[in-house]
Amino acid sequence: MAGLTPEPAGGVFAAGSNKAFKKQLNKVYGWYTGGFAAFVIVLAILEQMGLPKAWIGYIFLLATVLLYAGIGIMSRTNDAAEYYVAGRRVPAIYNGMATGADWMSAASFIGMAGTLYLTGYGGLAFIMGWTGGYCLVALFLAPYLRKFGQFTIPDFLGARYDGNLARFIGIIIAIFVSFVYVVAQIYGVGLITTRLTGVDFSIGIFLGLAGILVCSFLGGMRAVTWTQVAQYIILIIAYLIPVIWLSVKQTGVPIPQLVYGQQLVKVTEAEKRLVDDPKEKEVIEAFKAQAKALEEKLKDVPAALAADRAAAQKKLDDLRAANAPADQIAAAEKALASLPKDEAAAKEAWTKAKAAAEARAKPLAGMPRHAQAFAGDPNGDEKAQKTFQESRRNFLALVFCLMLGTAALPHILMRYYTTPSVKEARESVGWSLFFIFLLYFTAPALAVLVKYEVFTVLVGTPFDKLPAWIANWSKVDPALLSVTDVNKDGIFQLGEMRIGGDIIVLATPEIAGLPYVISGMVAAGGLAAALSTADGLLLTIANALSHDLYYKMIDPNATTARRVMISKVLLLIVALLAAYVASQKPADILFLVSAAFSLAAAGFFPALTLGIFWKRATKWGAILGMIAGFGVTFYYMATTQPWLRSVFGVTSPVADNMWWGIQPISAGIFGVPIGFAVIIIVSLLTPAPRREIQELVEHVRYPNLQRA
Repeated sequence: MAGLTPEPAGGVFAAGSNKAFKKQLNKVYGWYTGGFAAFVIVLAILEQMGLPKAWIGYIFLLATVLLYAGIGIMSRTNDAAEYYVAGRRVPAIYNGMATGADWMSAASFIGMAGTLYLTGYGGLAFIMGWTGGYCLVALFLAPYLRKFGQFTIPDFLGARYDGNLARFIGIIIAIFVSFVYVVAQIYGVGLITTRLTGVDFSIGIFLGLAGILVCSFLGGMRAVTWTQVAQYIILIIAYLIPVIWLSVKQTGVPIPQLVYGQQLVKVTEAEKRLVDDPKEKEVIEAFKAQAKALEEKLKDVPAALAADRAAAQKKLDDLRAANAPADQIAAAEKALASLPKDEAAAKEAWTKAKAAAEARAKPLAGMPRHAQAFAGDPNGDEKAQKTFQESRRNFLALVFCLMLGTAALPHILMRYYTTPSVKEARESVGWSLFFIFLLYFTAPALAVLVKYEVFTVLVGTPFDKLPAWIANWSKVDPALLSVTDVNKDGIFQLGEMRIGGDIIVLATPEIAGLPYVISGMVAAGGLAAALSTADGLLLTIANALSHDLYYKMIDPNATTARRVMISKVLLLIVALLAAYVASQKPADILFLVSAAFSLAAAGFFPALTLGIFWKRATKWGAILGMIAGFGVTFYYMATTQPWLRSVFGVTSPVADNMWWGIQPISAGIFGVPIGFAVIIIVSLLTPAPRREIQELVEHVRYPNLQRA
C-alpha cells in the first residue's frame, strides 16, 4: 500500500487526485474483502476434509500477520509528513474505518461483551461513555485541533501554551496513558495468540508483538492507517458472523440487534429458575463452607499451614506405601508442592481464596440479574440503600470518565490530523461513529445470546458430556475459565463455573457450535483489534519522544531521516518493555484500558478544551492544571486498585482510601474538575497569553472573523 505520496517507490496507492485516489482505494479494499471471504471459505472446506484445528490456528495467525507486515513493508517511508500524519491525504470514510480499528481495541472486541455478560446493565456504561466521547470529539476537539495543523497533542500544547514546559508535561502524560493502554492490547494479543497456536502465554505475547512492530516500525502513520483499514474489515466480519449465527439458531432471525430483547426476557425467566434451584443452593452452601474454613485458617496461619503440610505429606506417604497408581502419587506430590512456602504466602493465598469463595457464594455465580439497573435497593434497609447509591454513582462516574477520556486520547486525536481538510476531519468523525456503532450495537445482543445459551443449554449437562470448548479454554488460562463439580452430583450448575469476561467473544463460535474455522476467524478479528490499537499507541509514544521531545526540545536541527530513525528505535524499546509488563498480567484488560481513559481525561481534557475555547487560558494555568488533574487521578488509583497498591506498598484498608465509594476505574471523576479549576484560577491570577496566541485561538474558532 505504498505510494500515498508521489515518491519514486510508487505502488498500488500512488497519490493522484483525491477523487482518483479514493476510487483506487475502493477497488483495492473491495478485492481485499472478497479475498478474505474466499480465504475463510477455502479453510472451511479444508477443515471438512480433515485439516487439523491446530493448523487452522497457525494459518490464520500467519496469514493475517503476514498481510499486515506486507502493508507495512509496502508503506515504508522516511518522509516526516507521511510518517507522522500519513501525508494528510486520508479520505474521510477510510480515516473513519482506520479510527474505528484504532478505537476498537482488545477491550472493545474481547472485553466489552464479556463485561455485559458478567455485569448486565452496568456494562452499558462502557457503550454510553465511549459513544458519547465521540460526540465530544466531533463537536469540541477534532475540527479545531485539525485547524491548528500540528502533528501531535504535545505539539498543540507547546504551540497553544507558548513553550516547551507545557509540551513536556503533555509528553509525559501521553506516554503514560498510551503505555497503560498498550499493555492491555499486548495482553490481548498474548491471549489470542495462545488460543490460536497453543504456545505459552508469554511466548504468545512476543509472537503477536512482531505483527505490531512490522507495521508501525517501517511506515509510521501511513502504514498504520492502511493496515488499520484492513484490520477493521477483518474484525467487523469476525465479530458479526457468530452473533448472527447464534441469533438464527435461537430465534430464526438473522438480526441479533432486533431480537435480543425477547431473548433477554427468557434470560430473566431462567435467572428466576436458577435462583430457586436447590442444586444451585447446594453450590452456594459449599462455597460458604469454603469461605468459613479459610476464615478459620486465617485465625492461626502457622498452625493451619503446619496441619496442611502434615496432611498432604501423610496422604503422599500412604499412597506410596500402598503402591498406588503413578498418576495418584504424582497428584499428591503436586498438591504438597503447591502449598504456600511460608506464613506470609499462606496468608495472602488464603485471603484471596476466601474473597473468591465469598464472591461465588451468591446466586447466579455472583452475577447481578442482567436487566437489574443498579445493585442494592433504594427502598430497602440502610445497607441496601447505600449499595444502590454507590452503584448508581459509579455507573455515572464511569460514563463521565469514558466520555472525556475518549475525547482526550492522544492516539485517537492524532487520526484527525491525517485528513486533507477540516471538513473531512469532521466527516471522518461521523464515519468513525458509524463503524464503531456496528460493533457497539451488537455487543449487548452477543452478551444476552451467550447467556441464554449457557443458562438453558449448558446448565444441567453431565460433566462428562460438557462441550470441548470448556476444556480447551481451561488449558489456556484456568483463571479465565474453570469448572469444578463443587456439590459432587456429576451435573453442571451455573455456580460451578468461573468465567472471565475476556473469553466470552472468543469462545462464542464454539458455544454456538460453529466450525472451528469461525473460531479462528474470531481470534483473527480480536488480534486485528488488539494489533490496530497497539500500532496507534506505540506510534503515539514513539512520536512523543522523537518529534516532541527530541526534535522540538533537544535538537531542532535534526534531519528528517534522523528523527524518523530515532522514532523507530524508541518504538522498538517501548514495545518490548510493554510486552514484558503485559506478561506479568498486572490487571484485566478492561481495567487497564479504563484506567488509561481516566488518566487521559484528567490530564488532557481541561487543557485541550480551555485551550480551544478560552483564549485567556495561560501557560502556567495549563501546566499546573494538567499536573493536578493527572496527579490526583493517579493517586486515587494507587491507593485503591489492588495491583497498584501492591506496587506502592499501600497497606491501609481500601475502604479508608475510597471517596464516596467511587471505584478506581473512575478516578478521573476527581481529576477532571480539579484540572479545570486549577487552570481557570491560575490563568486569572497570571498574565494573559501573548496577543499572537489569543488571535490564533480566535482565528481557529472563528476563521471568517474580520480583525479590527
